[in-house]
Amino acid sequence: MQIVLRTAIVAFMLAVSPAPGQAAEFEGRVRDASGAGVLGAKVTFSHGDPVHTITVFSGDDGRFHTPEIAGDGPWRVRVRRIGWADLEQSVTASSRELALEIARHGDPVAVAGQLPSNIWYGRLLASIEDESQREEFVRQCTYCHQQGSWATRILRPEEQWQKILALMGRMGAGLSPELRSRVPELMTAAYDPVTAVPALTARMNEPDFAPPPEPLVRQALIEEWQVGHQASMQHDIVVHPDGRVYSVDMTQDKLYRLDPSVPGGEVASFDLPETDLPLGGVFGSRNAPTTPNMNAHVGPHSIQVAPDGSLWVTLALGNMLGRFDPTNETWALHEVDAGFYPHTLRFDQKGRIWYSLAASNHLGMFDPATNEQKHIRLPSPTWGQEFVMRLLPVFLWLNRNFDLGDSTAGEGMTAPVPYGVDVAPDGTVWFSQLNAHRIGRVDPETLELEMIDTPFTGPRRMRFDSGGNLWIPGFSAGLLSRFSPETGKFDSWTIPIEPIGTETPYALHVNRETDEVWICGTNSDTLIRFDPKTEAFSVYPLPTQVTYTREIDFDERGRIWTSNSNMPTWQIEGGFPRLIRLDPTGNAAVPDVASGGSATGPAN
Repeated sequence: MQIVLRTAIVAFMLAVSPAPGQAAEFEGRVRDASGAGVLGAKVTFSHGDPVHTITVFSGDDGRFHTPEIAGDGPWRVRVRRIGWADLEQSVTASSRELALEIARHGDPVAVAGQLPSNIWYGRLLASIEDESQREEFVRQCTYCHQQGSWATRILRPEEQWQKILALMGRMGAGLSPELRSRVPELMTAAYDPVTAVPALTARMNEPDFAPPPEPLVRQALIEEWQVGHQASMQHDIVVHPDGRVYSVDMTQDKLYRLDPSVPGGEVASFDLPETDLPLGGVFGSRNAPTTPNMNAHVGPHSIQVAPDGSLWVTLALGNMLGRFDPTNETWALHEVDAGFYPHTLRFDQKGRIWYSLAASNHLGMFDPATNEQKHIRLPSPTWGQEFVMRLLPVFLWLNRNFDLGDSTAGEGMTAPVPYGVDVAPDGTVWFSQLNAHRIGRVDPETLELEMIDTPFTGPRRMRFDSGGNLWIPGFSAGLLSRFSPETGKFDSWTIPIEPIGTETPYALHVNRETDEVWICGTNSDTLIRFDPKTEAFSVYPLPTQVTYTREIDFDERGRIWTSNSNMPTWQIEGGFPRLIRLDPTGNAAVPDVASGGSATGPAN
């Protein structure tokens, strides 16, 4: 009888327990010590190697629910909300109903550490009285990273600051001598914990200190996949029509491919072909080329899908364009005939590639069908800049062959820097000049050029909507702008991230099915949606601290993809770059209320 009973129990357990590898789903409630539900907490489940995470938001009364999560467990679950201590624990598929209790933080230092970069950054910007220096600081000192980790806010002696500023100069972030001399003092005063922590947490016990996301945002499902390693920089991403996602690792000369249809995600990597270029490519020097652990000879930067399904990449350090065939997984490289540092690329309606050459102030065209190349030297705002741009090949030769030192790195003239590129529905090609605060238009057949000053600073990566309007992020202005080529009119909206002016939108993309604009919240660990019909912003907090986003794409279901490519990567929470997918309605079934929340303030 006992044998029969034991057999029956085992059979029952096998029937109700998920088999190894089966998906599991979780639901439950986030509550505080009193038993009250906590609204707007991020509940993140992580699993696998490399790590895959799924994040949902708690809704009304703290309730949450996940979709099916792949894997055979156990999973790590983390609950996070600013002002509350993180809760982390292990769960298994049998623990489907979870009661997760989090406690209010009583430690101001810990609460200050939870705040996104832009909150800290606001203290520094407020101390710069001169408006032009403040704009310059935003544009140059968040060029490729946040000041979002303790390592970027640590107090340093003068000589260490000068070493960092010299490295910034070699990476292209040049400061005027006047501002460069002030940086050590500004950073120390703003980030000294003795004064910063009390100022940042003075309202930490007030209800509106870190309000929950609005109900629309709490319907989102956010997934992250670790791709690469601690010395990688997953710069740009693109979604292939077959559903797989590609990213370029600029510091390691690799292309990565993520297949999200495989449970937990399947990652493959492909090395760029070896060349005879030195470390640092055509920009290599007798000094250290850039950063420790860098292994880049060609430096893949921007990536797009061609009409034939192949992938084209700008190789910024190698001064080349690369074509990757995803069918046979082979590369073909094409040297650029003129200019330096191929940057952002887009295809026109004839399958030709248009790309910016950021270091030499050119716009390039390459026709894959004929191998024809054309290059347009863009106008510089000053004669001094024009002179330096034309002498750039000489400077690079001297840098490769002589020890020029670092005494002047990062000082003096600022280059115009052609940056974003996009092709209008009518076939004209448009570009931005980041440091010159201009956009431009090129006729693709006659190469006739028109330059337009922007009424804001720092135009970066821009995109057209279905109606032919050009949407532009003002990186150092903290705004979103729409330009009508037909009327020549700009309309602008301030991005509602508090403190106003601390957001640095690197890029945006327009879903041409809906014409909604998605913007990188590059300094606030967010993605931001703008609805042109209602002129309303919605701010989506991302689950990982120090999330520096650079490019956005959409899959066939309208989900938003981007990458976390802070440089250096080890400053990202967890120390690894990530590919990110945000599904705005992926968790629409979460129990919620009809109103509440806020689109401003610290991101939860």
